[in-house]
Amino acid sequence: MSLGELGLTSHQELLYRHLLRNAHADPGRAAAELALPDATRVMTELRSLGLVDGELTAIPPVAAVNLLVRRRMAEAQQRLTEVGGAWDVLAELVEEHRSGRSVRMVEHIPDGETVTLRMHTLLVQEPGGFVHLKPRANEPDDAYDPSPFKRLLAAGLRSRTLFSLHALEDPEQRTYARSWHALGDLHRVTAEPVRHLAVINNTVAFVQADPDDPWAGALQIRQPGVVAVLADVFEGMWDRAQDLDDTRLSSMERRVLDALTRYDTDDAAARAIGVSVRKFRGHVAELMGRLQANTRFQAALRAKERGWL
Repeated sequence: MSLGELGLTSHQELLYRHLLRNAHADPGRAAAELALPDATRVMTELRSLGLVDGELTAIPPVAAVNLLVRRRMAEAQQRLTEVGGAWDVLAELVEEHRSGRSVRMVEHIPDGETVTLRMHTLLVQEPGGFVHLKPRANEPDDAYDPSPFKRLLAAGLRSRTLFSLHALEDPEQRTYARSWHALGDLHRVTAEPVRHLAVINNTVAFVQADPDDPWAGALQIRQPGVVAVLADVFEGMWDRAQDLDDTRLSSMERRVLDALTRYDTDDAAARAIGVSVRKFRGHVAELMGRLQANTRFQAALRAKERGWL
């Protein structure tokens, strides 16, 4: 039996055996004696394999064979794992044969633009239901065109979006969410921890590939059991969530509402809470929309009715 069966090349085995016989051998001398012109490179390979130490001495045979056997066993285990994946491939092939379209159970999509395009394509093919869990209602993206999704909603797509309650510290988030809610993409907020998740027609799910890296793309998942669990997670969070207008006031909203009732002018109210007049008026408009009030006086009355004042 040669060490080739344990993963060594013929040159690596030749040099290792030479080093066993000649401790601290010089690579140049070994190259000459063994007619091995690339002895220096082979020596480096043996060191990287752990068969030669820093003093260019071969490790004992027992240790060397044990190391090589373990390495081969690890490689064999990896191959077995890869072969086991054939059953997933079989499931994909069966589904492709049944449906007449390309199917992959789990696929990494490396960029957000492609993820959006894939979702839109799936919804155009079957405009059933779409649910979306995300940290903010509005994730700024200059490249995103909302028109195709608006057309899907107009055509009857059932869509629900759930985002973090903390996002409402920014009043523009509520305004954005309410505008989509009016178009048919129902929005709620949750105080629970939020990760990116989208489920289409309860058959395909998308999750962020790396929770710590927003640029890592997404995983598209078609495995029915996994998709069902993810869909159930969303439904549970949706049931526990709050409607947009039932949420409590943020600290800033409380300050704005209090200033609105205490001061006669926007300038004075804005100075009192330390914001610009433009920002103050934006907060007031958001509160009036939330209270469905046509005037500031009406907003104050309705806020008092809700116990906000």
